Amino acid sequence: MDGPSKRVLAAFGLSEPPARLAGGQGETWRSGAVVLKRAGRESAWRAGVLAALPESKDFRVPRPVRAVSGDWVAFGWEASELLPGATDVRRQDDVLVAAAAFHEAVAGVSRPDFIDDRHDPWADGDRVAWREQSLDGSPAYGELTRPLVAAWRPVELAAQVVHGDLPGNVMFADGLPPAIIDWPVYWRPPSWAAAVAVADALCWYGAEPELAARWAHLPEWGQMLVRALLYRMTTDELAGGAAVWTDARRAAYAPVIELAVSYAA
Repeated sequence: MDGPSKRVLAAFGLSEPPARLAGGQGETWRSGAVVLKRAGRESAWRAGVLAALPESKDFRVPRPVRAVSGDWVAFGWEASELLPGATDVRRQDDVLVAAAAFHEAVAGVSRPDFIDDRHDPWADGDRVAWREQSLDGSPAYGELTRPLVAAWRPVELAAQVVHGDLPGNVMFADGLPPAIIDWPVYWRPPSWAAAVAVADALCWYGAEPELAARWAHLPEWGQMLVRALLYRMTTDELAGGAAVWTDARRAAYAPVIELAVSYAA
């Protein structure tokens, strides 16, 4: 994908030639101390929220950069400050501590309208996990998710805006609070966001079951783990179809499903 044009750079008052950054699916660019990426429907809303957050000793966020016009988006691009640090998926407890502080800071933010209009494998996977939408998936998907579906029960927890993809989106730098970046916005309980992070860490990042035990004090922990796994697995199904269920992928999910069901019992 092409980087920001000279017109885009000028719109944000930038002159340094853009350089592609690692991560961000290859769609993130740097010009000087500013990060640029293509804007989506959520961009202006997210920029307004992040710009208004007070400084915290517990987490950092990339402050959005306005265009010369004063808008958050220009010619289909958004900009934010470049933060020092690097992600480390081994530090999941630190990720969760920072996320808890972030979620507390945004707890009063109103539900954004775009939540209702999003339809992609992630948004639809989330709805299926909460039984707001149904899915007639492949036989492999049905077999693998059956224990989770059986363990699912209703819960009564307050929802708020949360970060739905934490493990690889928290950066660490010596002497600075963790930085929470690339915020995909969901309207769910904070304990669900934590459960998604824990499930991801257990499935893909080598975490031990003790990670789940350390966070089992969170509200409705078992049910949040059930929904977290259903969300990820439904997204896999919607994005990749039956072909996604390789032996390796099934083996990665299987012990975590068993663990989640044990907490939900």
